[in-house]
Amino acid sequence: MEQVKKSYYEANPVKQYCLDHSTPQHPVQRKLIQETLEMKGIDVNMMGAPEIVSLNALFIKNMGAKKVIDVGVFTGASSLAAALALPKDGKVLALDVNDDFSRRAEKYWEEAGVRDKIELVLAPATETLQKKLDTAGEAGSYDFAFIDADKPSYDSYYELCLKLLRPGGMIAFDNTLYKGRVLKEDVVYLENGEVDINTESFKVLNKKISEDT
Repeated sequence: MEQVKKSYYEANPVKQYCLDHSTPQHPVQRKLIQETLEMKGIDVNMMGAPEIVSLNALFIKNMGAKKVIDVGVFTGASSLAAALALPKDGKVLALDVNDDFSRRAEKYWEEAGVRDKIELVLAPATETLQKKLDTAGEAGSYDFAFIDADKPSYDSYYELCLKLLRPGGMIAFDNTLYKGRVLKEDVVYLENGEVDINTESFKVLNKKISEDT
């Protein structure tokens, strides 16, 4: 099955060429990647790939964005990239539920000098996004959102972020091709016989977005 893998997961000369000829990463970004890859007993693939967070940063800069939503922090790669791309008065709303990983992320943000740009909220993202919507002046005030968290909840994050984004804002999703499994028209099952909820969720979401006007 065709797959597009993250650059740190599998060597690819074309991806490496693109990275080598793109805007260099901040030293703290490189440190974050290396130290995350060395972590044991966790799925390091939860970390946003360099090529993805760099593309996000390009969008953020070109849009002149000042307010960003980052759903899914892990060790802080996507929030760090966004904060570095924002102006001094820019803000990242970083959402996660894992305190251990988030403490590690904060260390990198502090080291890169962008901790003051990031509002970290440790709570279910749907709750936090809804609270923002219920706060006067927040709806329609964000420029960019990046969603990279629990896959079955992407649709909920999408709907909430749509309401928080300004007209002309942008939402970027990670993993929407999900290991190439979305190409299968029939229901996809895991090796244990259970339905692959992640793949099936992406099938529904991708169709929804393609038809969303």
